Amino acid sequence: MTRSNAAFMVNYSGLRVHKTPGQFLKGEAGYKPLLMIVAVVLFLAFIFGPTPSSLTNLVNEPNVPGFKLASGTTTIREMVNKTNNPEAFKEWQAAVAAEKEAAAGTDEAAKAAAIAEVERTADKLDGTKKITFLAKVTVGILLLTAFFWASEALSLGAVNILVAVLMYVFAVMEPEQIAKAYMKDAVFFIAGILAIAVGVAKTGLDKRIGLILLGNIKSAWMFALVFMPLVSICAAFLSEHALVALLMPVLMGVYKATCIANGVKRDRALAVFLTLGLCFAANVGGPGSPAAGGRNAIMVGYFADKNIPIQFLDWMKYGMPLVPFLSLAVAIFLYISLKRKFTVKTVNPSLIVREEVKKLPKFAGKEKIMALILIVTVGCWVLLGEDFAIGGPTIMAVLSLFIFRIVTWQDLQRGVALDVVGMYAAACAIGTALALTGGAIWFAREFVDALPGFMQDGNGLIVGVSILTGTVTNFMSDGATVGAIGPVALPMADIGGVSAWQVGLACAFSSSFANALIVGTPNNAIAYTMARDPETGEKLVTVGDFAKYGLPAVLLNWLVLWGLGVFGWWQIVDWPH
Repeated sequence: MTRSNAAFMVNYSGLRVHKTPGQFLKGEAGYKPLLMIVAVVLFLAFIFGPTPSSLTNLVNEPNVPGFKLASGTTTIREMVNKTNNPEAFKEWQAAVAAEKEAAAGTDEAAKAAAIAEVERTADKLDGTKKITFLAKVTVGILLLTAFFWASEALSLGAVNILVAVLMYVFAVMEPEQIAKAYMKDAVFFIAGILAIAVGVAKTGLDKRIGLILLGNIKSAWMFALVFMPLVSICAAFLSEHALVALLMPVLMGVYKATCIANGVKRDRALAVFLTLGLCFAANVGGPGSPAAGGRNAIMVGYFADKNIPIQFLDWMKYGMPLVPFLSLAVAIFLYISLKRKFTVKTVNPSLIVREEVKKLPKFAGKEKIMALILIVTVGCWVLLGEDFAIGGPTIMAVLSLFIFRIVTWQDLQRGVALDVVGMYAAACAIGTALALTGGAIWFAREFVDALPGFMQDGNGLIVGVSILTGTVTNFMSDGATVGAIGPVALPMADIGGVSAWQVGLACAFSSSFANALIVGTPNNAIAYTMARDPETGEKLVTVGDFAKYGLPAVLLNWLVLWGLGVFGWWQIVDWPH
């Protein structure tokens, strides 16, 4: 055996697995050494490569349009020094004030001493070269993280840690500032939402909600026109992942019972219709409210960082009217495309669902308490507004779950995906670093300059951002997409002369259009995995089905967003600037 084809010996739980060098480098989901090496090389080449003159000019540009500077600063360079070198910055400010006072007098010696003191204190500050390097590092972290999230070259939890490590190693911020950047309100919100979902599932409330949705659906046409919009509206407030996971077994039961009732062994078109209908409907519930998922929580956090916080009811005002139309557009498309291919003649989900509803216990006890907690929490999101943010009521709801013994700590350890929570925390930290160093505004300017003329301002800019987000979200998680694009999109609003809310909401809404690939959202992966014949275990939906029907669905979602939103009622409402 030659050295070139020698096998690597890997031992997992006592089981020896042979891997060739090529197989080892290719790796598996969560650990792909070859992609990691390529990504690191490109990252280092970017941050240590030539610095564009546009970035150098930006960090010294006074009062950059579209960029909020810290009080007492006039340039990005000054702001970074105030954050990372506060004592030296105060000393320099005092020297500048003394120099101005001396300049008003006639004592030449005092003037010379004051100028010398300004130069001495300025030497303690980070210079233009250092600040531009930090900006490049933050943009590099953004691109590196987006690549890892999309390619799964490194596990999600490891990427979350990597962000903090890189910020620490390259001194992007002080350690205390890094920790603070990770602990945003949006992080508490998403952690709380996932915990509440555990309580809803444990009490059986999710099953009751899901089964009731199908109770009166007596045909494929009603499934498209009634059930799918209802799922979308529910997904605006409840975990769409939980809805899909709950309803997929029910729909597979409907599929099998329908096939048996019609005397057929298999009807793949029906299975695709039911599966993709549920999946796509859950996906487009995202614009309905900030509670629809972590992607919205991240954007809420970005709005707050920009000092234009959005209230729960404001978000619903712009997004909820879109939800049924987004769902109906996809529903009609799926019905027209697949109904003619059905082998069965009739579809009546209500018959199966009613039998399942009869098996549920009486609505009482902890399930009733869970329903009350859910209603109160949603009410707090709507009524309390920005004074309590949205993380506060959510965490209080989680505490209520413990007080009423609906969940235990062990339940949350098993049910809450900490790596997902960490992903949102890492996204918030990246956004903070990009805002501090000017990386976001520089990247935004470069992107805007690269856009066609009609997409560099106004509604064209909003359309361009939605296309960018809707495309990227099909290759990586919706939360990761908003986390990566949000810090870039919001500064573009100031440059393009539109409200940051318009651009931010278009970005967040388009992140819900992940219909074309199963890697775009957990909803797709859950539906794809569970789409099997309940008796034979036969796979009923393929990856190709998502691409075949998902890509047109994305296009339809964009048309609804632009036609009814961007160029529709968004034109007649007021927007903050």
